[in-house]
Amino acid sequence: MGLACAVHRITTIAFGTFTQLVRMKVFYFLAIFVVLAIALNFFRLPHHMGPEAVAAEELRLWKSGTIGLMKLFAIIFSLAATALLIPRDLEDRILYTILCKPVPRLDYVIGKLLGVLMLTFVALAAMDLLMSAVLHHRTGIVEAERVAFLQSHGYSEADIAIEVAEVRQHGPTLSLQFGILSIFLEAAVIAAVALLISTFSSSTLFTIISTILVYFIGFFMGQAREYWLETTNLGDSFLGKAAVQLLSLIFPDLSIFGLADAAIAGLAIPPLVALKVTGLAVAYLVTYTLVSWFVFADKEF
Repeated sequence: MGLACAVHRITTIAFGTFTQLVRMKVFYFLAIFVVLAIALNFFRLPHHMGPEAVAAEELRLWKSGTIGLMKLFAIIFSLAATALLIPRDLEDRILYTILCKPVPRLDYVIGKLLGVLMLTFVALAAMDLLMSAVLHHRTGIVEAERVAFLQSHGYSEADIAIEVAEVRQHGPTLSLQFGILSIFLEAAVIAAVALLISTFSSSTLFTIISTILVYFIGFFMGQAREYWLETTNLGDSFLGKAAVQLLSLIFPDLSIFGLADAAIAGLAIPPLVALKVTGLAVAYLVTYTLVSWFVFADKEF
């Protein structure tokens, strides 16, 4: 009974947050994405590859542009929206109403984070659907042009089949979906970091700037950790390893979410790799959410 009530409270807060964010007219960005994605489909993007790789390079450049827009939206939205949640609820006195019911603060924190993640997921899914449709259409055009070019130059059927397979690797594939998933997971971790900072910060600007710093540090966290362990003797000690693990929790290693780069390059991403990345993202989310709860539980309003 208690668990069912908690789930009901969390889902109510999550859908309320979802509705609140929709009213902020976030989906205007989707309209911009639609226009840019369709416009890019009618332009030949400049490249510097030879004729033997021109087809794959054209698709790679198109994916790079559209996926870059998707990642930009996901990161900026998850950061800004989460940073505004608690201050907006305080300003509108919604927080006082919720906590006076009483609603456990853990349910409030989880519900708010889920609301942001729901809208981020819906927006990314809509952009992914459009991107996959346009990419499928564009891949068919590039494939037909490539086959006609190879046939006109007397290539064998076996060589043409190899070229066609390479072109299709840059089309809508399962690996591409794993890449989009990694973008969502990265945005989710950033949202959790922003939520944690907003629980002890009274300034939205401070929350945004601090989260941006954590974001950039997270890009170099993996390289810095490996360099530190290889160039010092502390990495062999228990304290050294514990310090590294602590830093990895404070500053998430965002390099693990680089599956989108592999998908853009047309590389195959094994499902186990995607599953591992998902597991690490869930671990980060649980950790940051629990810490947010501990901080938020003692905060006076």
